[in-house]
Amino acid sequence: MAKQNDTSKRERGPSDAPRRERSAADSPRRGRSESEGSKRDKVQSDVVEKVLHINRCSKTVKGGKKFSFSALILAGDGNGKVGYGFAKANELTDAIRKGGELARKNMRSFPMEGTTIPHEIVVKFDGVSVLMKPVAKGGGMIAGSKLRDVLELAGIKDVMAKNLSGSNPVNMVKAIFRALDKLQTRDSIKKVRSKA
Repeated sequence: MAKQNDTSKRERGPSDAPRRERSAADSPRRGRSESEGSKRDKVQSDVVEKVLHINRCSKTVKGGKKFSFSALILAGDGNGKVGYGFAKANELTDAIRKGGELARKNMRSFPMEGTTIPHEIVVKFDGVSVLMKPVAKGGGMIAGSKLRDVLELAGIKDVMAKNLSGSNPVNMVKAIFRALDKLQTRDSIKKVRSKA
């Protein structure tokens, strides 16, 4: 009987050791994943999302009408970075979620002078024309609803923006983003003029 007990102890010993090693090795991995997740939350906490436009489309099929949704979402940190996303889905919540993800991925920065833009600019895009003018500090924002939403999320506080033509909300947002992309600092403008 003593010999049988010794053999059973020998069989249990090596099988228990790797289990303890695995549990010890797994604990730091859990710690790293939690810390990485908290870092991601901190990075994304400053970004604000806003639903700018929602559209519902219907298609008549054999069984009746089939609906789909499209959503135009804005995302910005209020400090010189802003983006937009346009997504379609069969469910409204899915369209908003996809649009928000695209907006965060497409966030871009642009030059600013304090709380306004460096210079006046006019941009045309697919039938929509947008005018933007800098305003002195404290002058506030003069803009329509959709233009205002983009500029507020971008962090521009003193500006005059006007939609000169067109009413398509998607094209309007694309036009104002094209205008933001074309903005230049005073130094870059001086360099271009000096070369000319």
